Amino acid sequence: MSTTITAPRKTRALPPLMTLTDAAADRLRALYEKGEQGKLLRIAVKTKGCSGLSYDMSWTDEPAPSDEVVSDKGLTVLVDRKASLFLIGTVMDYEVKSLTSGFTFTNPNEKGRCGCGESFHV
Repeated sequence: MSTTITAPRKTRALPPLMTLTDAAADRLRALYEKGEQGKLLRIAVKTKGCSGLSYDMSWTDEPAPSDEVVSDKGLTVLVDRKASLFLIGTVMDYEVKSLTSGFTFTNPNEKGRCGCGESFHV
């Protein structure tokens, strides 16, 4: 009788749920220090738009039990747990263009966006 022992499989580390660029961190820091002092930014994904999903950002006083807490560059951002599977590995940036400025998301899970860029699908 022979016994085969197999070594446990090494699990691969998951990418961070979300990271911030320096520009996003600077803008969030400015918002947290001024009008949104004492609040936290919550990021969620809502059913909306022609492609099906859109990013939703809101301010909250404290984390909900269903929030994932993301800490990056000395800042805290909340991610709604229902959105976490859609956002794994996402990079949040802040862009200033000639006519617009705002937060943008580079999401490796996106399979496509609608023509206006308002919504995405995975």
